[in-house]
Amino acid sequence: FVLIFLFMMWVIVFMNDAERRIPIQYAQRTVGRRMYAGQNSHIPLKIGLAGVMPVIFASSILSVPTLITFFAQPVGIWKTILDAFSVNGWIYMVMYFLLILMFAYFYVAITYNPVEMANNLRQSNGTIPGIRPGKSTADYLSKILSKVTLLGALFLAFIALFPIIFGRVSGMSNLSLGGTSIIILVGVALETVKQLESQMMMKHYKGFLD
Repeated sequence: FVLIFLFMMWVIVFMNDAERRIPIQYAQRTVGRRMYAGQNSHIPLKIGLAGVMPVIFASSILSVPTLITFFAQPVGIWKTILDAFSVNGWIYMVMYFLLILMFAYFYVAITYNPVEMANNLRQSNGTIPGIRPGKSTADYLSKILSKVTLLGALFLAFIALFPIIFGRVSGMSNLSLGGTSIIILVGVALETVKQLESQMMMKHYKGFLD
């Protein structure tokens, strides 16, 4: 159990820092009397673009049948339906998986706009090697976003469903790994480390007058 817990933490840390880098090439430009040479850069797209939000939304929706049992005791066919949506049920896991995928694509669709990203690249004289500016660049970015979102959604679904499957197979249903809680905990810990590193760099930074 401890080894599985540590393995999940390693997977979360690895996927949290994983990113898809899209190469960008900037053309030469002249500003005043100076000519700036072209530069090569990249657009980093994190695998977990949606973060933990799809898991939170999916679990909130699937918790509605459980809340109903607190206010009423269903009987007959309604009891059968609510039992099918129990946390350890297969229907719950299938719906959980599908909702995570749906909310991941929905969150990325409202957060990242490939057309706007392509226009920003064109305004800054940046191009993707082998891709024409404009609509071709927007289509290419949309294709990459779709693949990255699918990989991130599958990662979230694995972390969220693994504790349920593990408890069902091993019979240790009382021991919950808490996949969503681990994602939040690891994310906060990594962000805290980054903030500490930035503060330490600011403290040791020497200005031009020093």
